[in-house]
Amino acid sequence: MLSRMLTLFGFFALVLVLIYWINNAVQLFDRLIADGQSTLVFLEFSALSLPAVILRILPIAAFAAALYATDRLAADSELVVVQATGFSPFRLARPAMAYALITALFTAVLANYLVPTSLKIYYQRITEVSESLTARLFTEGEFQTPVDGVTVFIRDVTPQGELVDIFVSDARDPDVRHTYTASRAYLVRNDDRPQLVMIDGMAQSLRLGNDSLLVTQFDDFSYDLSAFVTGNPSRTIKVEELTTSALLNADNDLSAATGLSIERLTYMGHERIALSGLTIAACMIGFATLLLGGFSRFGVWRQMVFAVFLIILVKLVDSAAISLSAQYPQAWALAYVPSLFGFVIVWVLLSLSGRPFSLGALLRRQST
Repeated sequence: MLSRMLTLFGFFALVLVLIYWINNAVQLFDRLIADGQSTLVFLEFSALSLPAVILRILPIAAFAAALYATDRLAADSELVVVQATGFSPFRLARPAMAYALITALFTAVLANYLVPTSLKIYYQRITEVSESLTARLFTEGEFQTPVDGVTVFIRDVTPQGELVDIFVSDARDPDVRHTYTASRAYLVRNDDRPQLVMIDGMAQSLRLGNDSLLVTQFDDFSYDLSAFVTGNPSRTIKVEELTTSALLNADNDLSAATGLSIERLTYMGHERIALSGLTIAACMIGFATLLLGGFSRFGVWRQMVFAVFLIILVKLVDSAAISLSAQYPQAWALAYVPSLFGFVIVWVLLSLSGRPFSLGALLRRQST
């Protein structure tokens, strides 16, 4: 039973991941290729977004595999034979519980390590790509206006990325007009800000009020390009890229960096931990619900519909807990309520399936 569930889990996970990944990849491909990025950049971004996609579909795949595997066992009368030998529902649930723990382990590794790590690199690469977009604003042999009041001319760009014979005119200040010329320049990053470092050049500052001109020769000069980048040049920290330990031990600095309260960050950390419990509940509901029905030539479709209904019910409880957490962020225990609710459902289902005069018996009579 465990082997069959794991095999089906791999199949369902692969199919669902491909569906979600292709949908995201098409949008990502259009955006990156339109910006002039290479195919390697597209593959890198796709790989970095893959753990988040897997985490999103993993509980669904785990539930579907448990439901389908148990349905096959019931259709082949294997469950009926094993139950006739005296195995209790709780004894039958052992391989299903082992399967649920394995999938919960996958969920825990993804939610608490792989997804935050991959998203942190993903957001860093987005910042670097936005800066490379700034670099492409400087086209060789043409006068460019990246922002109002700034004009740039570059005679040539070498294969190594060196800008040759550069001219920059900055007239954003209505009182002073700055003009920079240099024999060569480089685009670099400094404190998460794009900088244009000009080598062997001259800076001219013309004060329009008194028509005075200040000329300065320089060996190297740094010119800030952050105004050319859309949005805030300093990258905002996103909750998705933070580790679970950082969320559970959030302080005032982290709260200021993310714009969320300490209580809210702590709740989100517990929410990641509770996700493994939801995976266990989903697997066990898919298994335990089908134990309520015996062998039938018409299958166990009633139990399967009931299992889907129970999963929807657990999801509604999860949504209600999230809504309440927005009003009471200090109540981090709300994150574990959906999992506990799912465990109670599983215990009730297993208890009813082992009683002769119960809902399980009623479903058996209806199915036969």
